[in-house]
Amino acid sequence: MCGQKFLSVTLGGILWLGNTVAIHSQSRLDSLQHLDEVVVTVRSLPKEVIPVQQLAGEQLGRLSSHSVADALRYFSGLQIKDYGGVGGLKTVNIRSMGTNHVGVFYDGVELGNAQNGTVDLGRFSLDNMESVTLYNGQKSAIFQPAKDFGSAGSIYLQSRVPVFSEKENQHVKATFKTGSFGVVNPSLLWERKLTEKVNASLSAEYMYTTGKYKFSYRKQDGYDTTAVRQNGDVNALRLEGGLYGKIPRGYWRAKSYLYHSERGYPGAIVRNKFSHEDRQWDTNFFTQGAFKKDVTDWYSLMANVKYAYDYLHYLADPNKDESLMYTNNHYYQQEVYASLANRWAVTPFWDVSLSIDYQFNLLNADLTDFAYPRRHTEMVAVATSLEIGGLKLQGSVLGTFVQERVKGAGQAAPGRDEWTPALICAYKPWDETDLNFRAFYKRIFRMPTLNDLYYTFIGNVELEPEFTNQFNVGLTYGKTFSDCWLRHLELQVDAYYNEVENKIVATPTSNFFRWTMVNLGQVEIRGVDAAVQSVWQYGKYTLLTARVNYTYQKAQDFTDPSAEFYGGQIPYIPWHSGSAVMNLNWKKWEANYSFIYTGERYTSQANIPVNYQQPWYTSDFSLSHRLNWGPGELKATLEVNNLFNQQYEVVACYPMPGINFKCIVQYTF
Repeated sequence: MCGQKFLSVTLGGILWLGNTVAIHSQSRLDSLQHLDEVVVTVRSLPKEVIPVQQLAGEQLGRLSSHSVADALRYFSGLQIKDYGGVGGLKTVNIRSMGTNHVGVFYDGVELGNAQNGTVDLGRFSLDNMESVTLYNGQKSAIFQPAKDFGSAGSIYLQSRVPVFSEKENQHVKATFKTGSFGVVNPSLLWERKLTEKVNASLSAEYMYTTGKYKFSYRKQDGYDTTAVRQNGDVNALRLEGGLYGKIPRGYWRAKSYLYHSERGYPGAIVRNKFSHEDRQWDTNFFTQGAFKKDVTDWYSLMANVKYAYDYLHYLADPNKDESLMYTNNHYYQQEVYASLANRWAVTPFWDVSLSIDYQFNLLNADLTDFAYPRRHTEMVAVATSLEIGGLKLQGSVLGTFVQERVKGAGQAAPGRDEWTPALICAYKPWDETDLNFRAFYKRIFRMPTLNDLYYTFIGNVELEPEFTNQFNVGLTYGKTFSDCWLRHLELQVDAYYNEVENKIVATPTSNFFRWTMVNLGQVEIRGVDAAVQSVWQYGKYTLLTARVNYTYQKAQDFTDPSAEFYGGQIPYIPWHSGSAVMNLNWKKWEANYSFIYTGERYTSQANIPVNYQQPWYTSDFSLSHRLNWGPGELKATLEVNNLFNQQYEVVACYPMPGINFKCIVQYTF
């Protein structure tokens, strides 16, 4: 992985290979006996210049998580908004800067949604995912597309890339999940070696759930009842296909992705209304290609292209629910994207890069007096990196140029030309000690979404873009032990200060598809992220890994000094939050426990009792067993989620599931 050192240290039966721990066991009786090898993946905290958190490989698969959104809950400094459990929308917010400041990249290319700036992370499964990585600021690399410099925080989703040994030419992984809420979730991954230079993969997944679960409903006067969540069903199909080629000193890749779903929106539980009837249909398709080659020892080239099509149909029928306003809207988005990145190695310790991106977005709809907006965006990034001894320096300047056009009613928003810098440094004072210090500053801006500017009766073409200033200092420390049960310990701590100008906060109304836009103007965020990871071994077969994350955030609204609630904590940002994950391996048995805590917070910038949200926590537990069966391996897993039946809400009036179960059977060969 980028930025990680590769260690090869034998630790009393454990072979530590950077990210992999392999337990090798032999015992002598009257002859030499060979026991099956047990391989356990342990991810160390990456020593990046930029703060980074990652879940990958077996560690990612052990979590009691179905989607990317579920897995991200275990990262520090991050909030997930979940509107209603299995069928609800799931969005992410990094360090309180807002969902629209998060760039989500799938296999190196950003997932876009120019309409509302929101990527529903609930639709990305973990069954075909190799790693999920969170960067604050940007990646610690200058050789990347200009778009990668353009977000305040980034999430990188890397799907599996086929890897074959000399005698292998095919891999198959079949998985079936079922459990509470009527879940039926089969998936299949097929990987094939076509030639010595070209591999292919095909992934398919179907998911159905009724989305029905019991919850406790409470009112301020003490009324307490049990109800069943309605209209949370999901019927979804995902298909992915990829080709992966090797060339001298480089590679090329091509991928196509299709997701189609029909779902009901569970809706908010307000004024004793427990059922909703509004529904949504989505079709998301993209095809993309990547090419990378070290042309010479001093020059490298990388190119990316993408075409995306997104269709959304939303229906609210008052004949089924008299509280709804009739809405039957169809939206069509298209995106074309191209990028060319160049890197020059000026000296062995000095690199320079130049990246140029172009993106075109259009949005059509069948609304009266719709604007039919078109957006052209050009981005140019110039970056450099310098490494002298234990000191690493990176700097970049990003130019973003936006032109707006409309083909329908109204006028276009004015264009924008902005230059935004970033400066990053890291220092390792001693070669023999695994201690690293780092700091960065980054300024970035984002355009308002097309909904913000042009949504009928709501959009405002004069809306100002948001700007952020980020300051971060931190350190990582790691130590390996050979004479005790504790074999490895790593610590990561970062303190940060963020400013957001013209901040826009979106909150759902009683009609889930309509949002209320609130401009807070000026927000200041102060916080600390901390993570500790450890590896423990007892005997030859028992291995325990543990990771604990903690976040403190104070995110305040300083828009109007004369306002009654000036300086209040902004909505849905807890002061304290954290998570813990433990994994115990013994022979072919595996047990996992995970804990998530979100502290007290408020649903409005008015920090008063009526808007107070109580802390919530959940515990998940799973037990797995592997056995050899035929030509492959069979793995059976039982999950118990929300072990203590906690009744809680991530977003006010959107109750989450209590205790629930899942059974998983997976066969790999």
